[in-house]
Amino acid sequence: MNQAPDPRLAVDFCGLQFQTPLVLLSGCVGFGEEYTRVEGFTNRDVGAICLKGTTGTARLGNPPHRVFETPGGMLNAIGLQNPGVDHVVKKILPRLDFGETRFIANVSGSTLEEYEAVTRRFDDSPVDAIEINISCPNVKEGGASFGNDPEMSARVVEVCRRATNKPLITKLSPNQTDIAENARRCLEAGSDAFSVINTLMGMAIDIESRTPVLGNNQGGLSGPAIKPVALLKVHQVYQVTRDHGVPIIGQGGITSAEDAIEFLIAGATAVGVGTALFYDPLVCKRINQGILEYLDRHQLARVGQITGSLRLNSQNAPGCGCGT
Repeated sequence: MNQAPDPRLAVDFCGLQFQTPLVLLSGCVGFGEEYTRVEGFTNRDVGAICLKGTTGTARLGNPPHRVFETPGGMLNAIGLQNPGVDHVVKKILPRLDFGETRFIANVSGSTLEEYEAVTRRFDDSPVDAIEINISCPNVKEGGASFGNDPEMSARVVEVCRRATNKPLITKLSPNQTDIAENARRCLEAGSDAFSVINTLMGMAIDIESRTPVLGNNQGGLSGPAIKPVALLKVHQVYQVTRDHGVPIIGQGGITSAEDAIEFLIAGATAVGVGTALFYDPLVCKRINQGILEYLDRHQLARVGQITGSLRLNSQNAPGCGCGT
């Protein structure tokens, strides 16, 4: 029998008890059951698992290539390949062990109506919470991303809020002008929590053929390369959420306990692990152990005491902060 994690690692997330602050991110472990095949891993190592992005009907996804390794990260353009929400609810969720960890559905859509319908279907299911991926293109508005406009983001949250009483987590895009303003609007619209951040947009080019490597031309950049950006975005969103008790899943390039602790200090309640799983499937065990060692070293009783403990330096002279 797998041993329960050290109780000092437990965190409260929207009223849900996470046994550790670690969350396996959407798209990195399929629909949850794939990762249990890794020898030495147990779902008890993590507080929650975000299921793969799910739409109203089945999608085949983008043409290949879909994944490309870059220095310090990875580009992906999967295209939301999934079997559709009815298949997930009827065939996949019954196979998951909800006694080992929490499961969070990830809702994606191309219209407001699709977001609402998929959310409503997951509301009538055993998932513990629902994450909405607002980085999807709005087909009714010329393909503009829902997540890059605060008004459009808030509208997605509003329709999803009407469709469920489960905790609603909004996954914020870094590809926008003011992530804090977007968070404010989503909070007003009914978001219970935030995931910060989604991937940055990027491209890779084959110099011999002079064509993009990815079949979709562009894709989402994840991994250590985006960590400094993600840390800043978590800090900015925390300024909006801290007085409301709204938790954040901080994510973007976490590969070690030190990385995870940085995100907690910046304001995250939980931390997401994604790209690191592809080359170190047992990284979560090491992150948990490193966090416990940090608690011992700083004489802290629980991991929640780290959240939002950043001590800012005195303000520098006015400027853009770009280093010039």
